Amino acid sequence: MNKRYELRPWSLSDCRSLAEYANNIHVWNNLRDGFPSPYTEEDARVYIANTLTKDCVQDFAIIVDGKAVGGIGFIPQVDVERYSAEIGYWLGEPYWGCGIMSKVVSEVVEYVFATTELVRLYASVFESNPASRKVLEKCGFRLVGIMHKAVRKNDRWVDMCYYEILKSSEAQSKGKGDDSESSL
Repeated sequence: MNKRYELRPWSLSDCRSLAEYANNIHVWNNLRDGFPSPYTEEDARVYIANTLTKDCVQDFAIIVDGKAVGGIGFIPQVDVERYSAEIGYWLGEPYWGCGIMSKVVSEVVEYVFATTELVRLYASVFESNPASRKVLEKCGFRLVGIMHKAVRKNDRWVDMCYYEILKSSEAQSKGKGDDSESSL
């Protein structure tokens, strides 16, 4: 299959395009406040440098036509949640609605379950972001709950939708798993 995008680890050479596509209020409105706005090349440099210090690749640049136009990553949890990770992603506004993110999320889910001991990925999405909810559902994530007034964004309360996908579910959907369910 000929993909329209490439996924690869971040490089410091991505700073300019990262800042260009991340510096968008419409992108920021759907993300946590820890994602800077405005987003500068210095923010990009600090972020990319941080991704390069991790033991394994957990953060990927989404490349289209040679430019970093978005990102996706996962954050492994610790202690009793050490077999779970949170997945997060964003895409530059000019690429919304092109079908890229569904493919990217599916590819990263497959990568995580094939290369790590993680058995569960989860994501939290603002209820007001139906496009992101649709991406997760298309990729096999299951809505497990809605937390009302869970976050404060743009000076208003926002409900959060929580999704998960389990390794056994993902493997079974591809014909790799057995019929039994396991629990931790």
